[in-house]
Formats: sequence, structure tokens, C-alpha cells
Amino acid sequence: MPIVRDPLEPKISLWHLLAFYLRFLREKAGLSLTQCGKIIGVTRSTVSNIEAGRQRPQEDQLVKLDEKYGTGKLLQLMLWFARNAHDPDWGRQLVRYEEQSESIRIYHGRTIPRPFETEEYIRALVDEGTAEDAEAEVAERIARQQALLDREKPPFLWVLMDESVLSCWVGGRDVMKAQLIHLRKMMDLPNVIVRFVQSSAGAHRGFDGPFQVISIEDRDVAYAGAQNGGRLIEGPGEVRDFWTKFEHIGAKALPADASRDLVDQYLEQYT
Repeated sequence: MPIVRDPLEPKISLWHLLAFYLRFLREKAGLSLTQCGKIIGVTRSTVSNIEAGRQRPQEDQLVKLDEKYGTGKLLQLMLWFARNAHDPDWGRQLVRYEEQSESIRIYHGRTIPRPFETEEYIRALVDEGTAEDAEAEVAERIARQQALLDREKPPFLWVLMDESVLSCWVGGRDVMKAQLIHLRKMMDLPNVIVRFVQSSAGAHRGFDGPFQVISIEDRDVAYAGAQNGGRLIEGPGEVRDFWTKFEHIGAKALPADASRDLVDQYLEQYT
């Protein structure tokens, strides 16, 4: 049975252009998906996913294809530009990476990170945002959360937050109480480590904004949050920079046990 590909429009982004061109070169060379896979050391289905834009190619793979097709370093250069350019389709790719993740390291300084948010907390955030369809936005965030956490083997979550997250009454007293109870339960899960940076720790490298480092099977990618959007980062050098940021912030954070005690202290305000 032939593999059905998603429609691919090369004008959408450099990633789509690269995928489109890889398929063009393979077919021009008269190679099957299986033959191409043997050249770069992957399966037939992986080649299909790369050519459909569902999976990103790696530099070592494109080195081999540049040599095979006689394209100099063209494919490697296209990969470099794709990694460094703004990708209009980055949000969908970020969700794919989260769903494939083995572990995710998250820093957030203003709100509870999305994997740990209750529906009421999500709704309170959305109501203060700019979404045209609030209900659709809430449903989308919940679906994304479930896709991440309801897997047979959910990822390991390493989370750093500023203590101020606990004192900001998003949605009011009742919503925040329920949120902290939910967070405290999740902090006891075996695949979750949450640590807080107290205000007394002073300035740290998270002041530029939230971010996460996502570890998938063979590499890491990063996401940096920003107003009205964010940026998906795939270049190895820049991803290592975010690893370093996470480690520096973690050096100023409370241990996991003390962080649990800190949440318990805030919950006492509601008794």
C-alpha cells in the first residue's frame, strides 16, 4: 500500500521547501524510499515522513545526500537556513516534539507551566488574553496537555519556577487554591521534579522569559516563549545555550523536598 503524504506546500516555510526538494532529488535520481533510507541509515517510513514535512532531517543525513546527489553543500545550507529562519508552522512542529519527548525541562517565571494547569486556571489565563475564540483556545490547550501526559509512558518533566507564581491569584482565590492542590499532587509523581527559585535568590538567567528544552530520541530542541508567540530552536549550539541557562537557574533553586514544603506553606493560606 502506498504511503499517503500530507499536502506539502513549499512556499509555507524553508522546512517545507527542504522537504519538497528532498523528494524531488530522490525521484530525479530514481531512488525508492527504501533505497534512500539505506543511504542515510533510516527506514522507508522515516524517509517518507521527512519528505512530507512530518519529521526534520539531520545534518549527518544531508551530508550523505549531498554526496549522493552531487549537490555540494546545498542541502546542508538549506538545513542551516531553515533552523535559523522564522518558521510560520513552528507551533505544530513544537506539539509534535512534545508528543515524542522523552523528557522536557521547563522554566517559567510568571504562571504555572501548561502541563500542570487545571482547566479553570487555563480558562482564567485565556480570558485575559487575546484569543478570538476563548472556548476553542481552552479546548486546544487541554488537548495538548492530555496528549503529553496521558501517554502510556509520559515524559520526565524537570520544572523550575519563580516563587512569585505561587502568590499570583490567577482566576481568584478558589481557582488558585484548586491549582495549587493539583500542582502539589503532581509534584509527587515519579516522572516529575519541580523546584522553585525564591525572590531572595536575586536575578537569574530566566529573566529574559520562559523556555523549555525538549529531549527526543536522538537530539534536543528548545522553545523560547515571547509575547504574541515564541520561537522553536533546533540549532545544536543555541539549544546548548538553553541547557546552560536551565542549569544556572537550577543552581539558585530550592531542592525538590523544600519546594514541596513551599507549596504546602502557600496552601495553608487557604485553610
